[in-house]
Amino acid sequence: MKTVTILGATGSVGRSTLDLIERQPDRFRVVALTANRDAAGLAEAARRVGAEKAVIADESLLGALRDALAGTGVEAWAGADAIDEAAGAGADWTMGAIMGCAGLKPLMRALEGGGTVALANKEPLVSAGHLMTEAASAHGTTLLPVDSEHNAIFQCLDRARPESVSRIILTGSGGPFRTMSLEEMRRATAAEAVAHPNWSMGAKISVDSATLMNKGLELIEAFHLFGLPQERIDIVIHPQSVIHSLVEYVDGSVLAQLGAPDMRIPIAYTLAWPERMETPCERLDLVAISRFDFEAPELERFPALRIARETLEAGGAKPAILNAANEIAVASFLEDRIGFLDIASVVNETLSAYAPEVPSSIDEVLEVDGEARRVAAGLIGKFAR
Repeated sequence: MKTVTILGATGSVGRSTLDLIERQPDRFRVVALTANRDAAGLAEAARRVGAEKAVIADESLLGALRDALAGTGVEAWAGADAIDEAAGAGADWTMGAIMGCAGLKPLMRALEGGGTVALANKEPLVSAGHLMTEAASAHGTTLLPVDSEHNAIFQCLDRARPESVSRIILTGSGGPFRTMSLEEMRRATAAEAVAHPNWSMGAKISVDSATLMNKGLELIEAFHLFGLPQERIDIVIHPQSVIHSLVEYVDGSVLAQLGAPDMRIPIAYTLAWPERMETPCERLDLVAISRFDFEAPELERFPALRIARETLEAGGAKPAILNAANEIAVASFLEDRIGFLDIASVVNETLSAYAPEVPSSIDEVLEVDGEARRVAAGLIGKFAR
């Protein structure tokens, strides 16, 4: 049986992972599940899959977690150190799905523990890409991407002959504002921004899809995951969200991975890798879909893409600043403190405000992250409604 740890078990990716594990319980043994504050959800999940340990980040909820697990035999732990310990316990397969920079230290511990790490959140590779990939290499850890786009590239990429790859092409739906004018986007509400046309996601990532910042972050991720220079990483808008990404080879061949917009498909690929496993996901009906559309992203209406490319080119601490500033700006938009178009402006001004040294450790990345959040928060008043 493959031993499994899920970091962020009560989020959407964690729940999808648990769904797959529960369908084939003879293949997996759950070592640990973690969550931030959802003690009830964590306990319920741990009971269902017979987890050995459940860890809640908020130490004030340890009592509630223990009460909910009473009589089950599941150990209950709490606090950041306990989550780090669970992450580094050496499971065969670890899902990294803790949102935000709170997931940086646990993910590093998982990478240092060897085995296979499935990465679902963007922050680690955006904020600390070289540190993460160097750790994976040093400890013989297999790092598998869960994002549908990077998972698609991984499936299509000839890793034995990287010189044969001409470019990779990330696809994106274009989000809910793909056809909106700048003036319409200026008036856009949070409710409109989180109404993604194809995917069911949390509020923050849905807003990132609306600004196309998610594609910018994915550009930075792809750079670290696949080792191609950014000029050989293209972005194409594909409204149907069926072709998840493509790889072009030097002979002109283009390989694509297609599938229904269901995160259980890429999760299952990483969970069973190097094999495959059955899923309950909808099968693709090409006749029913009938057409695929593609268009170039418009940088004037979606400046986040340009900002992300410039950030990747600048390198150093800039990607960590980009990520942190974007989180502050998106949160402020969701609280109706700034407008939709102000998100990119806050990020851009934060990037221009200062230039720290290149971080050489996760602690230094977190210092950059914290300072960037303070700078971005100070800029919100300038754009306040």
